[in-house]
Amino acid sequence: MHIPVLLQEVVAGLLAKKGEVILDATVGGGGHSEALCRAIGSGTIVCLDADEDAIERSRKRLEGCGCSFLFYQTNYRNLDTALAELGISGINRALFDLGLSSFQLEESGRGFSFMRDEPLEMTFEKIPPAEDGSAPFYKGRIEEPILTAKTIVNEWSEDTITTLLESYGEEKQARRIARKIVEAREHSLISTTFQLAGIVESVVKRKGKIHPATKTFQALRIAVNDEFQGLKDGLVKAWEKLLPGGRIAVISFHSMEDRVVKDFFRELGQRCEGKVMTKKPIVPTQEEIQVNPRSRSAKLRIIEKL
Repeated sequence: MHIPVLLQEVVAGLLAKKGEVILDATVGGGGHSEALCRAIGSGTIVCLDADEDAIERSRKRLEGCGCSFLFYQTNYRNLDTALAELGISGINRALFDLGLSSFQLEESGRGFSFMRDEPLEMTFEKIPPAEDGSAPFYKGRIEEPILTAKTIVNEWSEDTITTLLESYGEEKQARRIARKIVEAREHSLISTTFQLAGIVESVVKRKGKIHPATKTFQALRIAVNDEFQGLKDGLVKAWEKLLPGGRIAVISFHSMEDRVVKDFFRELGQRCEGKVMTKKPIVPTQEEIQVNPRSRSAKLRIIEKL
C-alpha cells in the first residue's frame, strides 16, 4: 500500500479551510486528498493524475468522504485545461507530490523499478497499442510517437545518453554506462529493466543499500516524462489560478526538482507576489523514515499568494 509522505505536514502547511477548492495535482493513491478532506470537512478537491490507474484507485478510496471530488486524467502541466473543463476558475490550495507511488513502482508494469523484470517504458501514462502493431502513439496525436526509455537506450547517441545521465541522474559514471549501453545494443535490443540494470551493474559497483542502477533509472524516467519542464509549467499555471491568500505546497524527491521549486518561490517572493512559508524545506522525521524509507529524500516547500 502506498504511504503518503509528510502527510500531517502538508495538511498543517496548506492551512485549508472549509468550503475551499483544493487542487491535488498528483492524486496518486488519494492519501493526501483524503487527509485534506477530513481536515476541512467539506469543499471541492480536484484530483489530477497522468496515470489512469491512479485516478481509479483514488476514486474508489475517496468514495464516501465528505468533500466533492472532481477527477481528471492529465499531467499537471495541463492543469489549466483541466480546471477550465471542470468549470473551476480559481483555487485556494494546491499540492504537488512529485514522487512515484508504490503502485507505479510495484504494479504498473511499465518499468519504473529495477527490482522487477518489465518492459522498459517508464511513461506515467499507459501506452495505448497501435492499431497496426507499429510503434505506439498518443491518442489524437498520431504524428508523434511516445518516447520511452527503450527508445532512449536503443536509439540515442552515446554523447546524448551521457549528458542525460549526468544532468538528470547526477551519475558520476555516466560516460562509462552510456558506452556500455551502446556496446550492448549492438548485439541485441535492450527492452527490459533487468537487461538495463545488468548493464549498469557491470559498470557501477554497489555502495551500501543504494542499487547501482538507481540514478540511471531516475534520469531516464525524468527524460521520458519531461518532468522538469512539466513542473515549471505546472507551477506557473497553478500560481495563475491561485486566489489571493491561497497556498501551494510541493513535495520533491530530487535535488534538481527542489531547485526548480525553490527558485520559483524565491522569484515570487522577490516580486512581492508571494510569501515563502518555508525558509528551509520541511523534511520527514526519523520516525517517518523508519516506517516509510522512500520518504527519506522528500522536501516540502510552501508559498502563500499575497
